[in-house]
Parts: sequence; structure tokens; C-alpha cells
Amino acid sequence: MTAVQSGSMKSQLGAALDVQPIAPANRIASIDIVRGLALFGVMAINVVTEFRVSIFQQFLTAHVDGTWLDRVLHSILMVGIDLKAFALFSLLFGVGLAIQHDHLSLIPRRTALLVRRLAFLMLVGAAHLVLIWNGDILFEYAIAGFVVLALLSAPSWLPIAAGTVLLAVFVAAPFLPPVAAMPDSSWMSNNVSEAARVYSSGGFGDILSFRIKELPGFLPLHLFVFPRTVALMLLGAVAWRQDAFRLGSTANRYLPWVAAVGIAVGGVMAALQASHWLSWGWKAELSFDRLATILLACGYGAAIIGTSQTEAGRILLAWAGPIGRMALTNYLMQSLIFGWVFYGYGLGLFGKLGVTAALGIGVAVYILQVIFSIWWLRQFRFGPVEWLWRTAMYGTRQAFAKV
Repeated sequence: MTAVQSGSMKSQLGAALDVQPIAPANRIASIDIVRGLALFGVMAINVVTEFRVSIFQQFLTAHVDGTWLDRVLHSILMVGIDLKAFALFSLLFGVGLAIQHDHLSLIPRRTALLVRRLAFLMLVGAAHLVLIWNGDILFEYAIAGFVVLALLSAPSWLPIAAGTVLLAVFVAAPFLPPVAAMPDSSWMSNNVSEAARVYSSGGFGDILSFRIKELPGFLPLHLFVFPRTVALMLLGAVAWRQDAFRLGSTANRYLPWVAAVGIAVGGVMAALQASHWLSWGWKAELSFDRLATILLACGYGAAIIGTSQTEAGRILLAWAGPIGRMALTNYLMQSLIFGWVFYGYGLGLFGKLGVTAALGIGVAVYILQVIFSIWWLRQFRFGPVEWLWRTAMYGTRQAFAKV
């Protein structure tokens, strides 16, 4: 063995023994910015459609009570943000998992570390789902993450093929035998009425009991969207490995085209669907809407990344980076805050506010979180839940405060 080979092996062994999280200074700012903006979209949809009223109300009637502004804002959210923000989060989750997978490439126990990472997320998601709010997405993301993790070491064509097939299945699903039946209208109607009573005036125990009781109604919603979640995570991982986030790379040069096509075509498709101009039957219209959602999410992501890579864009969007770095902490904080605002153990505003008022509360909370995240990250390396996540993953207490 030559001295050079020996030195290389020692260097690799040292790297393997000194496994550490990615340093904050080495994070890619554009990814955090996209995550921070996506969190705004998730917040807006959650506060309007799941904290303000029962999630099942939208399946009973498309009509929104309230002022003209309530109706306009609701239409904008449904056409431009609903499901698109969640799809964008799925892409970003895949990017993050691929970054971790590649970061740990020299570590023999890489798979074990990433399994612990996903297991911790599943535990947090389960607690969030049962104890705080049953609109949780973390539990589903952890399960999808296990599927994606199994494919990250496969030949590069396999994640692309699997992601493409799963997206096709998701878009074509209305024409396929259903994997689960949605609750019937009678169940939904009773649930909406009971939710209005329990969530607005019940104590924590009453709300906990009702939250668990209505969980079976949420299961079909997660099953329907699960293929899309896995598919977009896989495609996010592929985008990372194709250097889509590295300025000047071949893939990065396509971002303006992806943004233009995704937003223009996806936006027109979503607007046509929302205007009820189409008359193809509900199956074709639902498939059309699902395809529009995917196109818009990809377009949004490409536009934000491309913008954040310019000098003016970095200045314009820099505020979104800190809240994106602490997305998990802020997501859970939103549930705690909105639970207190809307549920009976707090202000009990469930079912009592219009879209505008609820969204106004959500925007105020988000702005405060932006300010809080900027302040927090001046003192600490990670958000509090992110720190716990890394500590659980690596099995050793991570550095927290900045020296």
C-alpha cells in the first residue's frame, strides 16, 4: 500500500468516526428559503380549512360563507396554494433526505442513522397527530421517507422511474379502483356538526377523544396522496443529485424554463378547473387538477430557487431562510398556537371566524415566527426541535448554542 493510499484511507476513516450534522455555514440558502415560503402556504391552508372549520366541510359544499373578501381569498388559496405547498414540501423532504444520505456516504452505519432520523420524525408526528392536531403530515412523511431511503442507494434510473410511475398512478387514480373509501356524506355531515360543538367549547380531554374518534376519516385522505408524496420525494432527491441547486450547473440552467412552464401551464389548468369551465366528468377533472398541482409546485420551487440565486433575490428573500431552517419547530408551534386560538381549551374560535380573519391571524403568527427564527438563530445553531432531531439521529448531544 502506498503512502498516498494509506493517507486516503486514514482520512476516510477519520471522517467516518467524526460523523457530524451538516454545519449551518454549509447549508444551501435557497433550499431554506423555499422551505420557509412553502411553510407559509401550508400555514395558510391549515388555518383556513382545518383549524377554522372541519376539514370535511369542503367535501360537503364548495360554498364559503362570509364577505366577498372571504370568498376571494378562499378562491386564491384553493387555486394557487392548496395542495401545491404540500407538494413543494414533499419535494424538499426528498432533497433533505438525499443531502443527508450523501453527507453520510463514508459512514458504514449510514442507513442506521437515517432510519433513526425517520423513526424520530415518526414519533414526533404520532404525538402531534394524537395530542395536538390530526391534520399532521409528519407521520406520513416519515413512512414515505422509509420508502425513499430504500431507493437512494439504487442505480440513478430507478428513483426516476419509480417517481414517474407513482406520479402517473396518482394522476390516473380517479380511474383506478380506490384503495380506500371516503366517508359517506352522512358521516361527514355528522362529523362537521359534532366538530363545531366539541372543538369550539370542549376541554382538552373532550377534544382529544373526538380527535382520535375522527382519525379513521383522515386515513383515506392520506392514502390517496401517499403515491404523490413518495414520488415527489424521489424526484426531489433526483433534482439534488442532478445539481439543480448548484449555480451554473446544467440542471440549474433549466430552472427558468421549469418555472415558466410550471407556473403558466399549471396556473391555467388550475384556473380552468376552479372555474368549472371543464365538463369532462369528475374523474377526468380530478386527474386534471392533480396534474396542475404537480406542475405548479415544481414551477414555484424552480422560480424561488432561481430568484434566490440572484443578488437581488437573495436580499429580497433572505428573511425566509431562518424560518425555513427551523421549519419543523415552526410547523409544530403553529399547531400549538392555532389549537389555543381555535379550540375550546383556549379562545374557542372554531367555526366562528371567516376566511379573512382566520388568515389574518395566521399571517400574524407567521410574521412573529420569522422574527423569532431570526433572533433564535443568532443565539443557537439549530431550532429546538431540529436540535433534538439531530441529537436523536446521531445518538450524542449536539452542540446547540453558538460559541
